[in-house]
Amino acid sequence: METRVLSADQPGCAEAAAKLLQAGELVAIPTETVYGLGANGLDEAAVAKIFKAKGRPQDNPLILHIADPDQLELLCHHVPESAYLLAKLFWPGPLTIVLPARDIIPKCTTAGLPTVAVRCPDCEITRQIIRLSGTPVAAPSANLSGKPSTTTAEHVLNDHSGKIPLIVDDGPCRVGVESTIVDLTENTPRLLRPGGITPEQLKEVLGDLIVDKAVTAQIDKDAVVKAPGMKYRHYAPQCQVIIVAGSRERAAAYINSHFVPGDRVLCFEEELPLYKDCSPLTYGSEADAATLSAGLFAALRQLDDPRVQRVFARCPTGGGIAYAVQNRLKKAAAFQIIDAEAVV
Repeated sequence: METRVLSADQPGCAEAAAKLLQAGELVAIPTETVYGLGANGLDEAAVAKIFKAKGRPQDNPLILHIADPDQLELLCHHVPESAYLLAKLFWPGPLTIVLPARDIIPKCTTAGLPTVAVRCPDCEITRQIIRLSGTPVAAPSANLSGKPSTTTAEHVLNDHSGKIPLIVDDGPCRVGVESTIVDLTENTPRLLRPGGITPEQLKEVLGDLIVDKAVTAQIDKDAVVKAPGMKYRHYAPQCQVIIVAGSRERAAAYINSHFVPGDRVLCFEEELPLYKDCSPLTYGSEADAATLSAGLFAALRQLDDPRVQRVFARCPTGGGIAYAVQNRLKKAAAFQIIDAEAVV
């Protein structure tokens, strides 16, 4: 199969993508968060192709993407007022809402759960594709399962060249990490995955917000999860990733003393001089967490190299979008963290 790459501003691009989706094929679509591997979310055979192409576990549910917020009720029932308020404030945008699923949604899309995750992406070409296709689009990140997510069309082509018919290229993703996921099916809203809409923003709207254990720690492999990215080691290069926490000076002292050939360092721009002999790679500025969010997956994909044996990574602290970056790096490291302040 030849994989075509069409620019989002190329005439006929949206029509070509929609036609393929209607035919049950896979199309890589851009969003403001990451590139997704899209299929007709109501077509069980098409959705099965996503799992096969990614090597994705069958118990990992998918997100359905819609073109307009008013399509929410077509896919969900018992929609609370809080969902409408979130949609009004944050859609189109990097927020996914988990709600009770209607019967039209195949069980393979929801991983057999009675709930479904839905979002309206902030990407005009993708919303146009969804409208033209006439169906919600199931679209997990377009990377091979477990690997760093795809934030450019080139990343998608590296993973799926010759395996899917079309990639829609809309340039690098602006946010760079997957959407925030909030579950509204319980008495108290629950944060299942942090992203571009921050916990602080959600609390302003919802009041109470429970942070699911999967956000901050590795959960059991047999756990039943309601959303993507909660259960398995995710976003990771093939090598071992170790987060080194602590002050710049103590972290640098630890990393420099443990660095051996085959290692790499992933750090903030401000720290590059501290690792001049350690093959450092920066993914953004510690002073601007949005740059870390936008640059994280491109850096992790660069480190996904058989010559790299181990990565010492520096992770931001605090809230806002930095909280989402923490989550992705901790998932990539399988929550292996060394506190340089505690090391003698």
